[in-house]
Amino acid sequence: MNPNGRRIRKFARRTSLVTGGAVVLLIVLVVMMFKPETSPNASGGSLILFCAAGIRLPIEQIRRNFERECGIRVDVQYGGSNTLLSQLQVSRTADLYLAADNAYLAIAREKGLVRETIPIANMVPVIAVPKGNPKAISGINDLMRDGLRVALGNPGQAAIGKHTRKALRDSGQWDALERHVTESGVFKPTVPDVANSVKIGSVDAGIVWDATVAQYDELDSIPAPELNAGASQITIGITTWSESAAAALKFARYLAGRNRGLISFKEMGYEPVGGDPWTMRPKLTFFAGSVNRRALEPAIKRFEVREGVRVNTVYNGCGILTAQMRAIGEGDDPGFPDAYLACDVYYLDTVSELFGAGTRISETDIVLVVAEGNPKKIRGLEDLTREGVRVAIGQPDQCAIGVLSRRLLEDANLYQRVRKGNVVTETASSAMLVPAVTTGSADVTLAYRTDTLAETARTDILDIDSKLARAIQPFAISLGTEHKQLANRLFATILAARSDFEAAGFRWRLNPDGADNKKRAYGYRRDD
Repeated sequence: MNPNGRRIRKFARRTSLVTGGAVVLLIVLVVMMFKPETSPNASGGSLILFCAAGIRLPIEQIRRNFERECGIRVDVQYGGSNTLLSQLQVSRTADLYLAADNAYLAIAREKGLVRETIPIANMVPVIAVPKGNPKAISGINDLMRDGLRVALGNPGQAAIGKHTRKALRDSGQWDALERHVTESGVFKPTVPDVANSVKIGSVDAGIVWDATVAQYDELDSIPAPELNAGASQITIGITTWSESAAAALKFARYLAGRNRGLISFKEMGYEPVGGDPWTMRPKLTFFAGSVNRRALEPAIKRFEVREGVRVNTVYNGCGILTAQMRAIGEGDDPGFPDAYLACDVYYLDTVSELFGAGTRISETDIVLVVAEGNPKKIRGLEDLTREGVRVAIGQPDQCAIGVLSRRLLEDANLYQRVRKGNVVTETASSAMLVPAVTTGSADVTLAYRTDTLAETARTDILDIDSKLARAIQPFAISLGTEHKQLANRLFATILAARSDFEAAGFRWRLNPDGADNKKRAYGYRRDD
């Protein structure tokens, strides 16, 4: 072979490689020059949202803002609320489900399709007519005039149809209107389909949401008193199977944020509900009596992981916690707790003006705790007054167990005698009482049964025959918290933690629907 030919071909290959590399490099540089500042896929992945078609306009605006701000893409599938619910059940693909009515979210929860739900905005059905109302329609009965063409949402597909049917059944007008629409009108699968039919003139009127009309310059709204009963609340839910729950909840918080998504809803004619302020990673401050710690910690950890938030949990004796609350002074102070789980209702009552109504979630007994074998042969409260018996009790100004022990002994006319002659230590927290016995610094203590579980091998437990020998733990949300929705979801997580509480030795007080087994409102007396 000609040596010069080989050199020429080798040079050509090298030149081709260099040229090809330069072209590739040029393409990369061009792509980089035109690459957007934030790539949704690059930093946060993507979400799938099933969304009622009538809410498309605000959702598109909010979605774009969220993607730009948070770097998470949101792919949206629009349709009728009921149609999407059926698809959700079959496909189990979406991370979020936004319906035009919370009734669909209630069904989704019953079926185990969604876990958390957040309200967004309210809507009311109205009659939509072309601008100027050329047919002079003034109410529901006018829709049934001969020759008038009417469009309604299909009750089996769209929330607007379902609400229209219910409201007009209640008023006795549905059957006649349904016949009229079947004969000379049309049923549509979504509320935009109804509105667009009125807009282009294929029908003379339709029933849509008030917020829908506000988005069309070509339409006027005619209120009808009968339709007020069909008011609806837009609600978003996070699916139980979502593998991106923290990102999904971030979008839901953004959507429901009063300084983010709710602004768009209001600008487009919706009536927003009161939402939390949007922050990228919100923080809750949660005060909890020490007795609750073992039961609470697993639930709080699950909540933080799923929500992608931080919970600053402060455990202490409830007397200390409530004194701290009163020192702070205002429920909307940054240091004030967003929520409070007291050791007993007594210590929620002392700050009740700063919290909403409490819910009693669990209870535990107050028992006598002695060293294994009961060397002092203690049988009941009267024995706490015997000479030489060393007693440990809670400090009544610092912890609930101290208050309840004092009440218990006062009820037996023993408190002053025990405190004067036998009390050797008063602790600031219930967690310090059982160790007083196991270390030998006291012969007996009054403690929560839940605090004895870790020391069953070194102690004996004596029940106390008194209706006052128990503590009931109420949960309440601060009236001044900026994060009511987030605090309510923390409460829902705690309500789902029955097994954690029972494993920690508590008795559960709530029925599966969240109602107290006693069927009473908060504010009961000690003898309940």
